[in-house]
Amino acid sequence: MLSGTLMHPLAILLLSIVAVFVLIVRLKINAFVALIAAAILIGVLAPTVPIEAVMGEVAGRFGRVVGSIGIPIAMAAVIGQCMMESGAADKITRRFIAWFGEKRSSLSLVASGYVLSVPVFYDTVFYLLVPLARSMTIRAGGRHYILNALAIGAGGSATHVFVPPTPGPLAMAETMNIDLGLVIVVGLLVAAPASLLTWLYCIWIDKKLDIPVREAPGLSLAELEEIAHKPESELPGMFASLLPVVLPIIMITSNTVAGTLAPGSEIARYASFFGNPSFALMVAAAAGLWVLARQKGMSLAELAKPAQEAIGSAGMIILITAGGGAFGGMLVEAGVGDVFAELAKSGSMSYIWLGFGVSVLLRVAQGSATVAMITVASILAPIMVQSPPAYHPVYVLMAVGGGSLVGNWMNNSGFWVFTTMTGLTEVEGLKTVTGSSAVLGTSGAVVAWIGSILFPMV
Repeated sequence: MLSGTLMHPLAILLLSIVAVFVLIVRLKINAFVALIAAAILIGVLAPTVPIEAVMGEVAGRFGRVVGSIGIPIAMAAVIGQCMMESGAADKITRRFIAWFGEKRSSLSLVASGYVLSVPVFYDTVFYLLVPLARSMTIRAGGRHYILNALAIGAGGSATHVFVPPTPGPLAMAETMNIDLGLVIVVGLLVAAPASLLTWLYCIWIDKKLDIPVREAPGLSLAELEEIAHKPESELPGMFASLLPVVLPIIMITSNTVAGTLAPGSEIARYASFFGNPSFALMVAAAAGLWVLARQKGMSLAELAKPAQEAIGSAGMIILITAGGGAFGGMLVEAGVGDVFAELAKSGSMSYIWLGFGVSVLLRVAQGSATVAMITVASILAPIMVQSPPAYHPVYVLMAVGGGSLVGNWMNNSGFWVFTTMTGLTEVEGLKTVTGSSAVLGTSGAVVAWIGSILFPMV
């Protein structure tokens, strides 16, 4: 027996978006619960899904996403925790400041966010760097507060949505069946110019608004002065600090290179094992734990605590990510993908701008960039198999990631993290971080579009 509705797929899409919006934003329901509830609603409304099969479909799609991204996300959380506690993240930031100079200190924050948000979740990176941004503002006589605060996101948000192993691009790569090493390389190349263009916007908006440094939750301005002068000798070396970031990138991309240059060879077989994202990130997590143990003089037993804390925090991220996968998968079952396929086949809109636009819609509606990315990837993946674009689908993935940045407003936790930790009002937040996020996302999509023209098959 089918569910029994004749509702149009786009009506089901809009109704499900409204349901997620109401549950998360209005009723403050946990995002995982809201996404699963919305996925069930879609299954009940979809005319092609038998009512008795709805829960099985939702659970099956949820399980497939967990199986593909669970280990990498958990290991990435361990890496981030270790880099925070060992001082490796602080070391990387200080080195960038030394390289760029105090006059271009905001650019050092862009670079720090860019590097640290590869293995560390962006909210954590912002918590880490915002005290430094405030102390840098104090050293500059209270000037360029908005520039320094926004610069963190210009780099950090870029790699968060364009470069695995953060949940969004990782899940998109799995869903769209795109080689992860290729996604890392292209993501880094897209994120870099997008970050720099956003940095220029940050310079402009800082001059326009001229907001002074504010007291905010956490450390006082006096305490920030003390942190700014903490001796660098207490931090790990640069090689050890970068090791947990660089190691998985090398391992994963080596798999891509070996599979391209020597497919089917012994080298490619071993590279496939060592370059598997789950294995590579397990090795990187071990490296992060080693750095932490060496820096703090911790025993193996003592290392268990930070590892357990990190894995515990990753659990909810995995659930929400997989919930978004179930939500997007059920939209495909409801026929939403077929509607978008007709748009693409008619030539009225390319996959790149179709993915960007739908991602913007979902981000504005429900607040989560990760959910927007996974949902759109689930919709577009089967369409691109049936009717492949004239360029590599990795560019579509990048455009979807860019769209997920547009619409960073009051239904997103990141918006409140920014305004709270900087002491800005809601209106000032809309004038600053909402605008910079839109510039970053649009710039990334444009770079991806240009790449699809110049290097269509990468």
